[in-house]
Amino acid sequence: MTLSIPPPFLPFTRPSIDEATIDDVAGVLRSGWLTSNGPKVQSFEMALSNYFSGRPVRTFNSGTCTMEIALRIAGVGPGDEVITTPNSWVATANVIIQVGATPVFADIDSRTHNIDTDQIAAAISPRTRAIIPVHMCGLPCDMDGLYALAAKHSLRVVEDAAQAIGSSWKGRRIGAFGDLISFSFQVNKNIMTGEGGCLVLNTGDEAALAEKYRLQGVSRSGLDGIDVDVLGGKNNMTEIAAAIGLAQLQRLATFNAQRLALARQYFHCFGEEFESEYGAELPVADFDHSNWHMFHIVLPVRMSRSAFMQRMLDLNIGVGFHYAAIHLFTLYRKRGFKEGMFPVAERVCRQIVTLPLFPSMTTTDVVRVVAAVKSILNQETS
Repeated sequence: MTLSIPPPFLPFTRPSIDEATIDDVAGVLRSGWLTSNGPKVQSFEMALSNYFSGRPVRTFNSGTCTMEIALRIAGVGPGDEVITTPNSWVATANVIIQVGATPVFADIDSRTHNIDTDQIAAAISPRTRAIIPVHMCGLPCDMDGLYALAAKHSLRVVEDAAQAIGSSWKGRRIGAFGDLISFSFQVNKNIMTGEGGCLVLNTGDEAALAEKYRLQGVSRSGLDGIDVDVLGGKNNMTEIAAAIGLAQLQRLATFNAQRLALARQYFHCFGEEFESEYGAELPVADFDHSNWHMFHIVLPVRMSRSAFMQRMLDLNIGVGFHYAAIHLFTLYRKRGFKEGMFPVAERVCRQIVTLPLFPSMTTTDVVRVVAAVKSILNQETS
């Protein structure tokens, strides 16, 4: 009797870490300087500043505190409203509450899954102080429309670019222009530091204020001069994380090129008739602006997402979903949000699935994933 050997498990994401990076981390450990604005952190911030056309950049221990600190720098607080999308990781809205402001949601575009600029315009009130758009899966929002609207109403923009490092808008890198831009270096991002993030700022004064908010509001002078004049937190990046980030940033172009190639393979394997034949939705095939952080499909309404995910796991393929609609979480229902308020986001968030996509994947892996997806959807309709 011949035993069938199942294929190896394929996760939906996996970081790429080379031996040189491991050696760099070992060097940091041997140095004895592990935290608090050491030489690796400074070098990483300088490299990021160069990447973002010379703008000031400060690093942090997450891509969540970066958004909160950006709101504080923008002067957002109690009595203010901030407009954002219901289609994101909940941190995007949580930081608004954290600074004492009120989150206001605007529905998303049905194709890009990014916040709809027309819906932002409809949500603006006299209390609106800022907008937090999210570049979903690395596909940039309508930057022209967004910043024209912000300028018209004198609003600050805090871009949640957690997924968008290496993405561009009309030939300009996300982060190289705009207002305050927050990036995440969490382990599943296009470059990672394990956990971490950075904030791209406008001026040296903003950068100095970010440093205060990063570490307990402390400012120092001379050998023993110290003062605290703002309420800060404990949000500094470690030397270990910065060492990983430096190595990752050097490989970003290679990583993103591989992601692009895999995305093209996905579209090729799904074929032009996939959407009409299976009733599912593919992402926008934007090969010029997106960094292809993730590859989403929206399942047909008839298909239970949990059943689909389980069947993929049965085939040794890991999938995820990004994201659940924020306004339907209990915390936000208590603030008056309810089902039916943002129908596009609710439909997409209910049926969206994240397929595997990471630099060390192969085109053969893509073929396997697409075959599994089609097989499951075929079983559902048979």
